[in-house]
Amino acid sequence: MSSETPFLINIPDKKLSILRAKLELATFPDELQDIGWKHGVPLADMKRLAERWRNGYDWRKYEQELNQELPMFTRDIDVDGFGALNIHYVHKKSKTVDAIPLLFCHGWPGSFLEIRPMLSLLTASSPEHPSFHVVALSLPGFGFSEGPHKPGFGLDQYAEVTHKLMIALGYNEYVTQGGDWGFLITRRMAAKYGGKHHKAWHTNFPMADPPTWKSPLSFLSYLLSPFSAEEKAGLERTAWYRNKSSGYFVEQSTFPQTLAYGFTDSPVALLGWFYEKLVIWTDDYKWTDDEALTWISIYWFSRAGPGAAHRIYSEVSGDFYDLGRTSYPTIPMGASYFPQELLLLPSAWLRRLNNVVIESHHTSGGHFAAYERPEALVDDVRKMFAKGGPAFAIVPGRSGYA
Repeated sequence: MSSETPFLINIPDKKLSILRAKLELATFPDELQDIGWKHGVPLADMKRLAERWRNGYDWRKYEQELNQELPMFTRDIDVDGFGALNIHYVHKKSKTVDAIPLLFCHGWPGSFLEIRPMLSLLTASSPEHPSFHVVALSLPGFGFSEGPHKPGFGLDQYAEVTHKLMIALGYNEYVTQGGDWGFLITRRMAAKYGGKHHKAWHTNFPMADPPTWKSPLSFLSYLLSPFSAEEKAGLERTAWYRNKSSGYFVEQSTFPQTLAYGFTDSPVALLGWFYEKLVIWTDDYKWTDDEALTWISIYWFSRAGPGAAHRIYSEVSGDFYDLGRTSYPTIPMGASYFPQELLLLPSAWLRRLNNVVIESHHTSGGHFAAYERPEALVDDVRKMFAKGGPAFAIVPGRSGYA
């Protein structure tokens, strides 16, 4: 296993000049009168953001902030059948010696940036709550991690990378937190490495299959028990996502290379594709223009290129809805429910096949809970591992308290 190398973001001036030149030449379509957000990002928003990105947005300012705020590193991780991949990650230790090692795993269209609002909260030392040593990687092909170079890099490989990173850092026993793809990846980690290494997992994207006739009692309860008001709202949100907001999933799962040409050549194409999700997948989160542009710039300047990250959909699509058909994690699980998440299913479905030891139901928050509601999500994680909590001291010798 290779050694750790300190990492600073330092985008070459040439890439900044190319970005501005491409934005200067951008051509915009028309739009129908009074259409608003019904067909996607409004033209006025796109023109404003593109102009700000070209003239006024100071990447160097935010690059410096990230470098000063986030302790970042890279190291090579060997992946069976794929060779070594150079992985970028944030690694911040708590001052509490017995802090709990926690791996944070992002999804799409997220990145390592999602850990930023939670990092100081998770690593804070206090006699009132547990503290964590936090690792937040850029998944292969995302951010500043090297991407796979051949097909077949599936869920097992993403789980292998994240697990081996924790082992390389000296964390032979650890816990995880993740949403979106982070849920699928940490779930696979729980199934493969649970018990010996992976001690517990927490998610803000709790997916589960409904009961079937193969489990008669659960199926009968499902048929006879009325849904609560929260569950009905969740199922309505799920239906909205599947009917009105999941077209990207089909395209990214089938022909990601076709999309890659547009994302790689046109910053406006990338901007529109991502900004749409940032707005309609959050719970009325008020993105500043610079905040959104920094989020999207991470993709534009990513090591593998703007057209690489969404390949995960094609490579892992067969595993996306495999929520218990092949393996069942048995380690303790925690779940947080936010009302504007994309898939909101009855919590009983999750408890049916998982060892759920704690769950929280919130009244606000969307798909990017780590970014939208960092205090609430951190509080949920703390409660799971706190004194008196269901997973207290689950990592031997690491209670999280001084």
